[in-house]
Amino acid sequence: MNSVEILDRLIGFPTVSRDPNMALIEFVREFLTARGIETRLYADADGRKANLYANVGPADRAGVLLSGHTDVVPVDGQRWSSDPFRLQARGPDLFARGAADMKGFLACALRAADRAARRTLSMPLQIAFSYDEEIGCVGVRSLIDDMAGWTHRPTFCIVGEPTMLRTAVGHKGKVALKATCHGRAAHSANPGKGVNAIHMATDLIGRLRGRQAAMEESGPRDAAYEVPYTTLHVGVIRGGTALNIVPSRCELEFEIRNIAADDPGNIVAEIRADAAQIARSAGDARIGIDLEVTNEYPGLETPADSAVVALAAALTGHRDLIKVGFGSEGGLFSGRLGIPTVVCGPGSIDQAHKPDEFVATDQLLRCDAMLEALLERLA
Repeated sequence: MNSVEILDRLIGFPTVSRDPNMALIEFVREFLTARGIETRLYADADGRKANLYANVGPADRAGVLLSGHTDVVPVDGQRWSSDPFRLQARGPDLFARGAADMKGFLACALRAADRAARRTLSMPLQIAFSYDEEIGCVGVRSLIDDMAGWTHRPTFCIVGEPTMLRTAVGHKGKVALKATCHGRAAHSANPGKGVNAIHMATDLIGRLRGRQAAMEESGPRDAAYEVPYTTLHVGVIRGGTALNIVPSRCELEFEIRNIAADDPGNIVAEIRADAAQIARSAGDARIGIDLEVTNEYPGLETPADSAVVALAAALTGHRDLIKVGFGSEGGLFSGRLGIPTVVCGPGSIDQAHKPDEFVATDQLLRCDAMLEALLERLA
């Protein structure tokens, strides 16, 4: 099977993050087992989802890890020109949900595993396919926890997120938070007898916007990013039950996406102080704002002169380096395990998460060539 044929099979599994991925994982396991490749699964608590790890070649030494996620974002509310879970070729482009983000890379990795199984390798090709990356790099952590105890961790890691096969040496870290504002209910005819939790939430939003403006104006910068500073973003607000009731509860969901020069822990501490000050202004000990970190993952910051960057340059044939605003499991492999990591894969992130997502056939062929060059080095 070539990469396009494998991609066609992978697309047919609608692995939206809220749904199981086991059918796809079983297909991948059978594909690899048929080629004599041993696999290991890391299932979630209810067995609906799993990570898959495979090693092609000698198991008593470190190799190069190809990492990618199996989940895709939903298509709800999007207008597609064709079935998003059936690969459709239109000229040079291949359309489907996940074609770029990032089943195209998974297909190329499986083709590489097929070819690696027919060769004698001096160093192994290692593969990690994870679940629930799209909701905060959740699934891969069980594999990383296990890897922490390995004698032979991968020497390098390539995360195949869509970069148009440019080598990304950095991405921002992320902290997702929920603020729950606890006010006091009252009749809206006499709102002074209550404490409006929605007003508390908007006060906190005002503080967040002020901090964002300060970061943009005078905070640390990294010109390699399209947005060269740390960002604060409020994405969800829920509050109130009826128009004639002063709301006693309101929730905010917001995030920090930080460049390496900013410590997200310090930013969270400052936001906690803002929340406490807003609550104290009510003059009632029962009034408060609870702040909860719901998810976080570290950024990636790989030195430009590192050996993994030199490897990526040799494999791709170019030395251009970029940094990307989106996150990946790369920061976990690098930060948790000390594995030098780059992000490099086929397709464009500009096509991800939108209707009529596509990957160019030429991008898959170029990714195949990159992985062929990798196999030559491993042999």
